[in-house]
Amino acid sequence: MFKKSISFLFPGLILVSMLSCKNDTLPKPAGHLRLEYPRPEYVNFENSCPFLFDINDNAIISDKGNCNFTITYPQMKATIYLTYKPVKNDINAHLRDAQKLTYGHTVKADDITEQPFINKDNKVYGMFYKVGGNAATNALFYATDSTRHFITGSVYFYAKPNFDSIMPASNYVKNDMQVIMETLRWK
Repeated sequence: MFKKSISFLFPGLILVSMLSCKNDTLPKPAGHLRLEYPRPEYVNFENSCPFLFDINDNAIISDKGNCNFTITYPQMKATIYLTYKPVKNDINAHLRDAQKLTYGHTVKADDITEQPFINKDNKVYGMFYKVGGNAATNALFYATDSTRHFITGSVYFYAKPNFDSIMPASNYVKNDMQVIMETLRWK
């Protein structure tokens, strides 16, 4: 009889000891993601292509041939793609392609804001697009002189589109894209 009562008592003691050893649950303080990036310093980028612009010296630019470039930000897992096309009486086709690329993101985008750009002194005209939401890109632009040159730029992050988590990096690269467009000069 003693053996039977111990066999029932032993599992009961283990159960009681497991339930009685809880720690009090404490709420965690609110956490904030703090991402700091180096302050941008802009330098002039010029090569044999028919244009020049300023670029962030923290970025890495790579020539992809035919005056097409990638500008990478390894710390942010972002790349700006610059594509140059000469205009040969086909400016409307280039404009349609740039707008088609931009508005192709409306499936995931919350909104698309257009900012016209006009620099009469240097004959640079274009549009800067800010894309809100979880789209594949959050900024695009095109720039042209309307007669000989046409450039498009877009940024892509090598991460699942989640606007809230990439917003600091997104804003940093978006500002660099605006500097590229605003400092663009034709040769």
